[in-house]
Amino acid sequence: MPFEIVTIPCLEHNYAFLLHDGESDTTVVIDVPEAALVSDALKSQGWTLTHVMLTHHHGDHTGGVAELLSEYPATVIGGAADEHRLPLLDQAVSDGDVITLGAESVEVLDVSGHTRGHIAYYFPKTGAVATADSLMALGCGRVYGDGPEQMYASLQKLAALPPETLVLSGHEFTEKNAAFALTIDSTNDTLIARAAEVKELRSKGQPTIPTTLSDELATNPFLRCDNAQIRQTLGMEDATSVEVFAEIRERKDKF
Repeated sequence: MPFEIVTIPCLEHNYAFLLHDGESDTTVVIDVPEAALVSDALKSQGWTLTHVMLTHHHGDHTGGVAELLSEYPATVIGGAADEHRLPLLDQAVSDGDVITLGAESVEVLDVSGHTRGHIAYYFPKTGAVATADSLMALGCGRVYGDGPEQMYASLQKLAALPPETLVLSGHEFTEKNAAFALTIDSTNDTLIARAAEVKELRSKGQPTIPTTLSDELATNPFLRCDNAQIRQTLGMEDATSVEVFAEIRERKDKF
């Protein structure tokens, strides 16, 4: 049975996610930007939190953990490589580890690049991956890890998941990401249509997250570094994919 997913807007533009398995009564939260909003969502659904799963140490993803645990004494899971910067963990995990939650076997993926030790959680039966600040809707996180090669490799790892996979990214940056994507992929009809859809959703105050990996593969410039039209626009027809990625990331940082 797949997990039910609830998207929780937090802070100015963050997201937390609840994933619930009714058969085992397992309820997971991915990152905790704000305790009160996560608690309100749990009460609204009538669920009891069993696990906190952290993607990386940044405060806008971990700031509400202590307060939430005072109400729900859940098991805290996070990356072993990031353990020294995370709230106290009950379970430290690394790339390739598998976490059993109810009937779901959650796979841990090292997606370092935005930070060293950033991890993603892939729920294969549910068909979802929690990517936080690695792969984002129409974008990716800024590179604070070990350079563009590392981030590009992490994105390629995520791109290899089944195309129908839901992408649970950590921020509502999609409208601005779409505007940037159009500057280097302006003839992409799928992107043009998606940008219009995103603008409509945001005008109504609706989230654009989750997205699907298939949508990202078709429209996210950071997953399209081999695209001939993008390379021509950048004047980088003969560059490596990592060089194209680095150029796109630098342009986005200045956008």
